[in-house]
Amino acid sequence: MIEKKLEIKYCEYESADELEPRDRELFDAAVSALAGSYAPYSNFNVGAAVRLGNGLMVKGANQENSAYPSGLCAERTAMFSAASRYPDQPIVAIALVAAQHGVLQPAPTYPCGACRQVMAQYQQKAGTPMRIIVGSGKAVQIFDGVESILPFIFTDI
Repeated sequence: MIEKKLEIKYCEYESADELEPRDRELFDAAVSALAGSYAPYSNFNVGAAVRLGNGLMVKGANQENSAYPSGLCAERTAMFSAASRYPDQPIVAIALVAAQHGVLQPAPTYPCGACRQVMAQYQQKAGTPMRIIVGSGKAVQIFDGVESILPFIFTDI
C-alpha cells in the first residue's frame, strides 16, 4: 500500500473589496444574479456569473420547482445559457454566491458535484483552467482550475 496526500491551493480574501477589478466585476455580477433566483421552498438563493473568452459575462440563478428535483443550480443555469448563446466562446471564469433572506451567507457555498462535473467538462472543452470565485459575506475564495474543487475529474469523453 502507498499512502498519498492531496493538497489544494487557493487564495482567500477577507472581502470582495480586495479582489482584482476583473474578479470583483464577476463577483458583483453573481451577487446581482441573486435577483433572478426562484427559491420558494428552500429560501436559499444562489447567483452565478460566468466570463467568456471574449470578456462577455452571462448570469444565472437557481430555479426550484415543486416537481423536485426538476430545478437547476445557478452555476449550471449560467454555464448552459452561456454555452447555448455563445457556443464558440470558452468559459474562462465563474463566480457564485449564496444568500438567505437577502443576506449573503457568512461562509462560502461551494458548487454541488453535478455542477463541478459540468465545470470540468467546459474546462476540458476550453483547454485552459477555469477560474472559480466562491464568495460569501465574510470571505472570497479563488481557485485556479476545477481540479482544485474536484480533484479526481471524470474526463473520459
